[in-house]
Amino acid sequence: MKSKVYFSKEITSGKVLELYNKIGKELDGKVAVKVHSGEIGNQNFISAEFWKPVIDAVNGTVVECNTAYEGARNTTEKHIKTMEEHGWSKLFDVDILDAEGPDMVLPIEKGIKIKENYVGKNMKNYDSVLVLSHFKGHPMGGYGGAIKQLSIGFASSYGKAYIHGVGNPDNFWTSDHDSFLESMADAALSVTEYFKENIIYINVMKNMSVDCDCCAVAEDPCMKDIGILASTDPVAIDKACLDLVYAATDDPGRDHLIERIESRNGILTVNSAEKLGLGSTEYELIEC
Repeated sequence: MKSKVYFSKEITSGKVLELYNKIGKELDGKVAVKVHSGEIGNQNFISAEFWKPVIDAVNGTVVECNTAYEGARNTTEKHIKTMEEHGWSKLFDVDILDAEGPDMVLPIEKGIKIKENYVGKNMKNYDSVLVLSHFKGHPMGGYGGAIKQLSIGFASSYGKAYIHGVGNPDNFWTSDHDSFLESMADAALSVTEYFKENIIYINVMKNMSVDCDCCAVAEDPCMKDIGILASTDPVAIDKACLDLVYAATDDPGRDHLIERIESRNGILTVNSAEKLGLGSTEYELIEC
């Protein structure tokens, strides 16, 4: 049976909540809400205010992990300050999952390239997760969406370097690129196996630059806004977003984003995740 992906062209906070409710399941226990805090200087990230209705609806705690590169989020002290400056801490309880070590190590028995994943130890305090993703381009992954939030997003600072280096953090910038993409799929699998069925994904296709929200200096958006998607399948929701980009043939910025996706072989992450059993590229798009 095809995975269901709910879709709306209307991009509002209220529509996010409506699509969440369309999923028809309740997240159990203590809910972690994975967001992208946005690098200081980035103009494209999705604001805390935009996400507020759905985060309030699940009574969730906003969670993030420190980065593995220089910037305003590579230490807990700086990351907490960024969360304050970007409004997250004013509206929600915030938890930097890897604020203190040691990391939690998740096994990846079926991993294509890596066999373990290092995540913030505070992840153990949560029963379910709402993954809120800003779909856009990415300098290394080609695109960023739900799978990247599961993998790089939940990885600790060390874990991010471990994934990028395909098991060797010292190879952060020099590892084989396709192996890095496959490692992201491996890491994403470990998080889904940990939370089992207690995950819901929402992707927002607005402010779509070729650059990630992790870039302090990012290109302005190159495409018109497309919409909001919601699903319980991270592979299906990312594939649906990619298909919507390709289908936007009348958008003059489409080719620029596609060049970024294809030059980094971004589809390999989706296909690798499907191969691992993380989800399906076969989906039913249900417009709401």
